[in-house]
Amino acid sequence: MGLFNVTHPASFLLTGLPGLESFNSWLAGPLCVMYAVALGGNTVILHVVRVEPSLHQPMYYFLSMLSFSDVAMSVATLPTVLRTFCLDARSIPFDACLVQMFFIHSFSMMESGILLAMSFDRYVAICHPLRYATVLTNEIIAGMGCAVTVRSFITLFPLPFLIKRLPICKSNILSHSYCLHPDMMKLACADITINSIYGLFVLISTFGMDLLFIFLSYVLILRSVMVIASHEERLKALNTCVSHISAVLAFYVPMIGVSTVHRFGKHAPRYIHVLMSNVYLFVPPVLNPLIYSVKTKEIRRAIVRMFQRMKM
Repeated sequence: MGLFNVTHPASFLLTGLPGLESFNSWLAGPLCVMYAVALGGNTVILHVVRVEPSLHQPMYYFLSMLSFSDVAMSVATLPTVLRTFCLDARSIPFDACLVQMFFIHSFSMMESGILLAMSFDRYVAICHPLRYATVLTNEIIAGMGCAVTVRSFITLFPLPFLIKRLPICKSNILSHSYCLHPDMMKLACADITINSIYGLFVLISTFGMDLLFIFLSYVLILRSVMVIASHEERLKALNTCVSHISAVLAFYVPMIGVSTVHRFGKHAPRYIHVLMSNVYLFVPPVLNPLIYSVKTKEIRRAIVRMFQRMKM
């Protein structure tokens, strides 16, 4: 028998909000608005960074990578989420579900890696300003972007095969309006130890290590800032980090919340788990362009100039 010669359902059934199916149509409008903001806002940032020479700097190159990962994440979830909530079309083919699962986890990991790269950018800019231009060259930035992408692909490449080797026969109903590895493996009627161990390894070795190094970079940044004599200069230095800190919180707080609810909130209503998972996937792509547009005056000015040119 072949490795994947096991029982799989022809398709999975996605879920909106368990127990609140009658509210699915009411949620379709807000979801469409969130997707419009995420796709529109991040596309605008990608465009202004590309066309504005003043934004051709390491910080904004990393911001472009962050916006790209947010657009890709939104595109990966959009088809099934809108079909589930707007059309009540819940079925998704088994192989299509595997593909979506891979892309959702990959782009999420890419975002974590980009946030780490952005923390390194802030560390060099504040702690070693005279070396900033020589350390963060275009070649180094491109290499960091490629490293983040390759890490995501290599680390998550086994996931679809780990699912495909499992016989899925408990049910074909998923807990979300998109496909995730933990959700799919729970439907297997076989030992899922390998899947669980590998999933935990991926979580700790990537997201966990990224968060640790982001934290350490800000410890070094704070230590460097505290030796600055002028209070105004301290605030000016820290103010350059506000947007990045906000993006880190928007990404990791929902992720930690989802993990906490799944681990300690077993008796919470099922729709709470689903809502938390949706917040984790939808909030960062929506908030990031708003955060950087509001807190970064260079981005704000570039956007204003872009719209002014459009009116001419």
